[in-house]
Amino acid sequence: MSPHDLDDVRHLPPNNEHPGLPPTADGANQPVDLRDTKPDVKIVLSGLWITTLFVFAYVDIFGFWRADVINGALAGKVPGTGYKISETFLMYTTIYVLIPSLMVVFSLIAPAKINRRANVIVSLIYAVSVVASVVGESWSYYIVGSGVEVLLLLAVARVAWTWPRRPSPHGSTDG
Repeated sequence: MSPHDLDDVRHLPPNNEHPGLPPTADGANQPVDLRDTKPDVKIVLSGLWITTLFVFAYVDIFGFWRADVINGALAGKVPGTGYKISETFLMYTTIYVLIPSLMVVFSLIAPAKINRRANVIVSLIYAVSVVASVVGESWSYYIVGSGVEVLLLLAVARVAWTWPRRPSPHGSTDG
């Protein structure tokens, strides 16, 4: 900072506590009401899918602190399910994770009609699959994480279901 940079500060009015706010009649600054904007439905959906993926990942990562999960992985089995960890299992697991990962981009670029349907269907299928994965689970972190996942997935379904409509030129609504 040079001495010349301070010249601007020295010339501020004495009541200028919040630079950038419009002054009142007496020269003091007044707070400005901020205009809240409504985000585009596609951005909301994409953000919900991203958040869901983070929760998916962290709940699974935290599982590796559990002895039953580590021992099951070392034994080549998924604990609690008895599934053998094989190339086929890992391929299906990859597909299971790829679908919501691709929904992040799909939600941003797909046309509204197909976007809405896909988001409702995929999110509800995933919500059911998450609920099924909790059956028999006793660890609270997993139950809480899965509950958050279900809430996020239901939010995806609701946002997609309530997609804003505009009147169609033929008199019906699009959707």
